[in-house]
Amino acid sequence: MIAITNLSYFLGDRPLYEEASLHIKPKMKIGLIGLNGTGKSTLLRIINGEYQSDGGTISKSGDCTIGFLNQDLLSYQTDDSILSVAMQAFERQNVLQRQIDKILHEMEVNYYDELIDKLAKVQEEFEALDGYSIQSKAESILEGLGFSTDDLQKPLREFSGGWRMRVMLAKLLLQKPSLLMLDEPTNHLDLPSIQWVEKYIQSYEGAVIVVSHDREFLDNVVDNIVEVSGAKLNHYSGNYSFYLEEKALRNEIQRGAFENQQAKIRQTERFIERFKAKATKSRQVQSRVKSLARMEMVEEVLDENTKVHFRFQFTTQPGRHILHLDNVSKAYGDKVILNNSTISIERGDKIALIGANGKGKSTALRIVAGTEDVDGNRRLGHNVEFTFYAQHQLESLNLDHNLIEELKYANPTKTEASLRTVLGCFLFSGDEVFKKIRVLSGGEKSRVALAKVLLSQANFLLLDEPTNHLDMQSVNILIQALQQYEGSYIVVSHDRYFVESIANKIWFIEEQQIKEYPGTYEEYCIWMEDRAQNPAAEALVKKIADVKPEPKPRQDDESKARRNQLKKQVAELEEEITRLEKQKMDWEAKLALPEVYGDAARLSEANKEYGLTRQRLEKATEDWESAVEEAETLG
Repeated sequence: MIAITNLSYFLGDRPLYEEASLHIKPKMKIGLIGLNGTGKSTLLRIINGEYQSDGGTISKSGDCTIGFLNQDLLSYQTDDSILSVAMQAFERQNVLQRQIDKILHEMEVNYYDELIDKLAKVQEEFEALDGYSIQSKAESILEGLGFSTDDLQKPLREFSGGWRMRVMLAKLLLQKPSLLMLDEPTNHLDLPSIQWVEKYIQSYEGAVIVVSHDREFLDNVVDNIVEVSGAKLNHYSGNYSFYLEEKALRNEIQRGAFENQQAKIRQTERFIERFKAKATKSRQVQSRVKSLARMEMVEEVLDENTKVHFRFQFTTQPGRHILHLDNVSKAYGDKVILNNSTISIERGDKIALIGANGKGKSTALRIVAGTEDVDGNRRLGHNVEFTFYAQHQLESLNLDHNLIEELKYANPTKTEASLRTVLGCFLFSGDEVFKKIRVLSGGEKSRVALAKVLLSQANFLLLDEPTNHLDMQSVNILIQALQQYEGSYIVVSHDRYFVESIANKIWFIEEQQIKEYPGTYEEYCIWMEDRAQNPAAEALVKKIADVKPEPKPRQDDESKARRNQLKKQVAELEEEITRLEKQKMDWEAKLALPEVYGDAARLSEANKEYGLTRQRLEKATEDWESAVEEAETLG
């Protein structure tokens, strides 16, 4: 369908591509990956004809059509409804619809046979092009991407950039081009919309090239990976997980070939150095010199899996309770976000706040931060110091600072060597640390802002979509940093791999309440599936909740009954704490066994069980403390 042969493209004297080749076949689903700045978006623009290559050829079949979703579309605005904009995809059908309307209008005053014949022909073509169902198709796709039925008639300009991008995506999907090119589509989609797009692309009849840092999205939709590396296009026949395995194998082979070649070069150079002055060996020396000159060099394998070795610390230890929201309510006009919602954050909580856009995730994060006016109580715990990261805060970076100066501003106690170490963790090395903020790309600014957050010595982090505009290597670095972080945090993110890697609790907003699932994202998904498949259980819970309470007993009887209940609860909790403490010690002993810590799978499972046991012990201890305190107040 499209053949890219010996493509070359230069930025100044730096080659983005040099004799790179790729063959795109019909129905291929390609994930285009690579570090930021390697030229992924540039390649899509070259294929689309926006940029001209410096060498090589791009051949397309005659019937090949291309649809390109890119970040430039964010700026498109119009007073037309979003349904009208999406239906612009049906160019021929729209032309025919206007002709039909014009003929019908003319027939109101001038009814003759030629006009009837003309109408019949136009309607026949319109029906052949499935024109009578184009509106329902457009509505279906827009609603799949998260728009409500009421939204469809609203002007495009009323929507934010991310929602406008969804409209343009809907238009492209309706056009059904031979090749659909999507540049970071998940940046502007919530989780339900991402899952809808995944299913759509899986069944899409044309070819697809998608640039994305969402590895689970790539695993679910692509069957080929093309990696931009070393100015080449390296092809892998599989999804992203297959690519990781195959690349590790290729790297191992290349590393062996490189080391063997280097050993041969050293041996040859020693021979040349030893015998270059001997006339009797001149022929052998010249032969070896020529063989070195002719040798096709094997490139050294560069380790792109950067490891974070910096320990992010804070000086002030918080109390046990980080924050408590008590009967918090928030509404914007008639739209209620939260209604008498109560929830707590404890020290050590690593929370991911997930869900569809418009449910109030960012509002909830601002409520936690104390920047949103609410009804109800917000209580911050003892010694809690927090910092807030969001995309708009990139604008607060001082453009005249270099990277060292900007991080020094965040934490004046750090030495330049320490700051260089931190910047190295976030992929800034050498003289790059003296770059001015103003010359950095969006992704680079995001990395600097995240480094500032982790250097701030805050013991509680609030992070709103921190992975947006980061490449996979940068996301991996952020995951490692958060896994090492000893404080508490709440993260809003739609990146499922990221959430699974960093969260031990899941928050979601449902029925105007912030609800909590006390486990990992994978466990949460299983729980949600079970809950969806067993609606009877949900109905029973609701029925029990709706039962009216019996009349209250007299105060004295109530106090006595409550004291007895607490006495029994304290005893049961003491037994539970004793059992869990023994269980915790057993897991600690297992983690110290060589056969466990030497086996990655067993170590991972043991760590998981140990973490769950520790959480249960902390919860039981907290419940015991609460019960004892209440019993003391009752005398």
